[in-house]
Amino acid sequence: MTLKLYNILIDTKKIGTTELEKADAPMGVVFGNIQFEDISSGYEFFKAYCLNNEIEIIHDSPDDRLIATGNIPNLVVTTESGVEIKGQGTTVDGMDGDIFEIIILGIPYPFFEEAFPHHVKAYNSQFEND
Repeated sequence: MTLKLYNILIDTKKIGTTELEKADAPMGVVFGNIQFEDISSGYEFFKAYCLNNEIEIIHDSPDDRLIATGNIPNLVVTTESGVEIKGQGTTVDGMDGDIFEIIILGIPYPFFEEAFPHHVKAYNSQFEND
């Protein structure tokens, strides 16, 4: 199955894409690796953004260049057609030299099921052979 590509924007500026390839369907959570555009250091970008915008930094390890943020209200994920994936919060964590992930928490049903039927199907298939 080919995954969809979603745009990641902050303050309406596109900073990258994700496939939102992972999920916790019962909790209405999706997350995926970030492919940055024109950002050489995810750590520096998100640390500066959080400090400049009074966003909580949950974990910061400068030596490892690792960061985990609290909710970033102006961080938006959209479908290729521009539909925003709205949840209760959107966070980022990752480390330069490794991966960065974007996490969208608390996406309500039925929107979650409509936007991510493959994640719901994968979750439900765990119980089909019981």
